[in-house]
Amino acid sequence: MTRVMQTLPATRAAAIAAATGFAGIALFQLALAMGAPLGRAAWGGAISGQLPAGLRAASVLAMLIWSFAALVVLARVGLGPLPPVAWTTWITWILFGLLSLGTLMNVASSSPWERYFWGPYALVLAVLTLVVGRS
Repeated sequence: MTRVMQTLPATRAAAIAAATGFAGIALFQLALAMGAPLGRAAWGGAISGQLPAGLRAASVLAMLIWSFAALVVLARVGLGPLPPVAWTTWITWILFGLLSLGTLMNVASSSPWERYFWGPYALVLAVLTLVVGRS
């Protein structure tokens, strides 16, 4: 029996939803890296408009990390191009921890974007990775 067949449909749905959420963050970071004037919605919200070169480079790195996160949660349930190996389990738990911390940091931010959009967004992704991690 394959890993995909052993995974509950709700867990697969959570993994797909989490991967979609991570892809959304990756696309947002790509837009920032390409110069989109969304500085108030990222990196603490201290910079209005286009980010400076250093933060744009950081957005490229963030885009790669969130893209990898999407692949990891899919692999955890036997979907996507990565094999469902043991390291996907612990990376999923690391993602859960980082998203939980990110939720707290975003809610505590002075940026309204981070408080009211990214905080809840991170919370939803944390819950979804918790579901995937427990599978």
